[in-house]
Amino acid sequence: MEFEFHSPTRIIFGKGAILNIGKLSAECGKKAFVITGKSAHHADVIFDQLKNQNIPFSSFVVEGEPTVGLIESGIYKAKDLKCDFIIGIGGGSVLDAGKAIASMIMNEGEITDYLEVIGKGISITKPSLPYIAIPTTAGTGTEVTRNAVLTVLDRKVKVSLRSLFLLPKVAVVDPQLTYELPAEITARTGLDALTQLIEAFTSNRTNPIVDGICREGIQRASRSLYRAYVNGYDETAREDMSIASLFGGLALANGKLGAVHGIAGPLGGMFPIPHGNACACLLPHVFEINIKALLDQNNSLESLNRYLEISKILTGNNNASVDDGIKWIKDLNQKMRIPQLSKFGVREDDFPEIIEKSIKASSMKGNPVQLSSTDLFFVLKNAL
Repeated sequence: MEFEFHSPTRIIFGKGAILNIGKLSAECGKKAFVITGKSAHHADVIFDQLKNQNIPFSSFVVEGEPTVGLIESGIYKAKDLKCDFIIGIGGGSVLDAGKAIASMIMNEGEITDYLEVIGKGISITKPSLPYIAIPTTAGTGTEVTRNAVLTVLDRKVKVSLRSLFLLPKVAVVDPQLTYELPAEITARTGLDALTQLIEAFTSNRTNPIVDGICREGIQRASRSLYRAYVNGYDETAREDMSIASLFGGLALANGKLGAVHGIAGPLGGMFPIPHGNACACLLPHVFEINIKALLDQNNSLESLNRYLEISKILTGNNNASVDDGIKWIKDLNQKMRIPQLSKFGVREDDFPEIIEKSIKASSMKGNPVQLSSTDLFFVLKNAL
């Protein structure tokens, strides 16, 4: 058995953790480039701390999912203002933008040269600017991952910029920042976190550290996601989901994902579907087809046992079957009113293009069993 495990230099977790930003900033540089989402509500706390530390700053807004063009604009602005460290506060899109900007400021060439799948495969060779990542959702765990997902508009695809150098210097996870999240965003980001934990645990690249993180994360998400959806101010539930998201990020950064994310990437590039929503729609059907394919191919008993273990954790029933696990996920989607893919304009006529792109996706390489085009058609048809 051989494996490595990587994470940010420092992770600070807990209620009120955001109040550490002033001190952390003073340790990172002299001028901050602060990246926020469309709503910069929580950023005021950061701005006040930077002012108290006499650290000048400039802000940059990421309104939607980051595109190559948006990252290029951020790089130009940060360089022009001579900012020497980055702070990102927001959801996964904001934090991914921060990682990409912090990295590409220090590395020469076009962004597309470094992108996987569609790029030239050039490796990032220089460390990023110091980056403090602060999530305001509990979903992607991108504050502790070594990739940044970017949308390439002209190719209608989402692909990753990937390197150990993309790991933030500090991840600050404060569950209080998630209390005011709308129920809809709580649902889809939480299901993204749960999907990442399930896929990392069942991937062909897991390891004992990832296993332990995933077991703990799945348990916390299964007991708290719906509670957080119903009551955003349930402190215990919000804390559980922040930990589940953090653990999902650590797991995928040190293992692999699977077919859910392999399909979700192309879907997000082709249609206006939030990533977490895509994952939620696909998860029960990928769960089902993976089990069928493992049985049909007489594949690893260990992989099958992992799906059984997940089902027991999700349902809280030690006698649960894999069918019970699939039903639990479907029921949760229904209770949290997750829209199906057709609501976002996906049609059966689109399946061939989605499948073609999915097969090439990086995440597909981590799936515990190789899926055929027919298998992927089954998943899409049932998620429609």
